[in-house]
Amino acid sequence: MMAPQTTPIHSDDHLPHSTGVVIIGGGIVGMTAALVLAERKIPVTVVEKGRIGAEQSSRNLGWVRKTNRAPEDIPLALAADPLWQTLEQRCGQSVGYRQAGIMFVAASEQEQQGYEQWLDQVDRDALPSRLLSSNEVAKFAPGSRVQWRAGLYTPSDGYAEPTLATSAIANKAQALGAVLLEHCAARGLSRSAGKISGVITEHGEIRCDGVLIAGGMWSRRLLGIEGVNLPTLPLICSACHTTDVAAPTEAAVGASNFSFRRHQRGGYIVTQRSKLNAPLTFDHLLLGRRYLSTLKAQHRLLRISVGRYGWDDARRGRRWHSDMLSPFEKLRVMSPLPNQAFNNNALKHLAQAWPCFEGARIKDAWAGVMDITPDSNPVISTLDDLPGVTVATGFSGHGFGTAPAAGQLAADLVMGTPPLVDPTPYRFSRFS
Repeated sequence: MMAPQTTPIHSDDHLPHSTGVVIIGGGIVGMTAALVLAERKIPVTVVEKGRIGAEQSSRNLGWVRKTNRAPEDIPLALAADPLWQTLEQRCGQSVGYRQAGIMFVAASEQEQQGYEQWLDQVDRDALPSRLLSSNEVAKFAPGSRVQWRAGLYTPSDGYAEPTLATSAIANKAQALGAVLLEHCAARGLSRSAGKISGVITEHGEIRCDGVLIAGGMWSRRLLGIEGVNLPTLPLICSACHTTDVAAPTEAAVGASNFSFRRHQRGGYIVTQRSKLNAPLTFDHLLLGRRYLSTLKAQHRLLRISVGRYGWDDARRGRRWHSDMLSPFEKLRVMSPLPNQAFNNNALKHLAQAWPCFEGARIKDAWAGVMDITPDSNPVISTLDDLPGVTVATGFSGHGFGTAPAAGQLAADLVMGTPPLVDPTPYRFSRFS
């Protein structure tokens, strides 16, 4: 089994003495922020402990959706749509974006009621989402053995290719003057006159006017060394890429126990939507109470385990000095093993629902670690306790779809310019 292979970028080899903004983390949100800053003529340097886009930014399912998002997160998703539509032209490279629609199908009355309740909570004038009848679902995705009760469908949703998108954004940012440093871990922040004034990396210090921390699951550790308690816990999602079949629709489809969407090079990206690995770590002791309501609502989805992940996490340490090897250098790329039972189960349920998938076989499988906040919404916020620092992290497994807008919002906050959307739902202080 092999992790998705991203399009390589050319890492710069010179550590600048100073810059305008240092971005810590080379995922899709950090790279989008770098692109926006470079377009605005702001000197920017990205430091990435491993490779650009090598972790969750390339391991997610590629969905670009507004459907089933929290109502407060929908304005950001709406803002992302036009940015996705123009991203290939903006970057001059393919990102594999297709506005093919997304449909969530309901097999039970309870699922149907859940979709109806979501529609009641959102701004129906702003969204083209609607509930399809059983007959409409059968026409939209014919050939299913299941008589679906309903389908929640948003035609303006779609998907892109995670292995292409972050690299395309990075290459364009670099062409506009951004400095991209792979294998350059941030060890901490430096201060001057009570304000953050630089980033200390494994190769030296970069002086700067502002810092954006967009380190995904690693952000909690880096902020922890600076005295900031960011509440995130890990969940591991497994996925697979199948051989090609003549599937019933070009739209992405999600059911209770599987989802699928077409891959640009043929075949389908499939996952088990109702199963996630939840490895216990020391952070569960520190943060567990904040997640009790989430655990109560979603415990059937989680395979909780004590094992190697938690042990390795503890061994990487939580305290270090800037002249010491940091946890980020001890593990350059987090690449957990996929849960093959989950993948096989998803493909089994998919073939039972749509017989055209009976001939599909798994070609590749992988897993990625998602950083989950207590309310499953990200943090895109300045920090009162660290003047000069902005955070864009905690996207809880649904950051890829909003990334072009999330990165722009983060850049707006770094610069102090009018924000793309109201950042209030993403403020860090909501956890205080």
